[in-house]
Amino acid sequence: VQLVESGGGLVQAGGSLRLSCAASGSIFSINAMGWYRQAPGKERELVAALSSGRSTYYADSAKGRLTISRDNAKNTPYLQMNSLKPEDTAMYYCAASSRGANILLLFRQYDYWGQGTQVTVSS
Repeated sequence: VQLVESGGGLVQAGGSLRLSCAASGSIFSINAMGWYRQAPGKERELVAALSSGRSTYYADSAKGRLTISRDNAKNTPYLQMNSLKPEDTAMYYCAASSRGANILLLFRQYDYWGQGTQVTVSS
């Protein structure tokens, strides 16, 4: 499975972006999905995750502003980001796994990663 993110860019604080993740290969082997981000000098952190059963997880920093969803036809995730803040500036990565149906919270549990898409929020 290969993943390619898109939808990043430069936006003013308070604005919105929608990130997409295109998958190729054995896409229907994918169960759990997630979006991570990594800011310069910081560790990669989980922003939102989605199980195959549509259960969701959000980091505290994302709650109420970011929404993860799944494209059922393509079996890939979206990340709708509203009310963006400068501290949301980071490289955003799509992640997926062919493992069990539950939400995955650990970096090492994801089997497939995209190359990332840059999100920059200006103040």
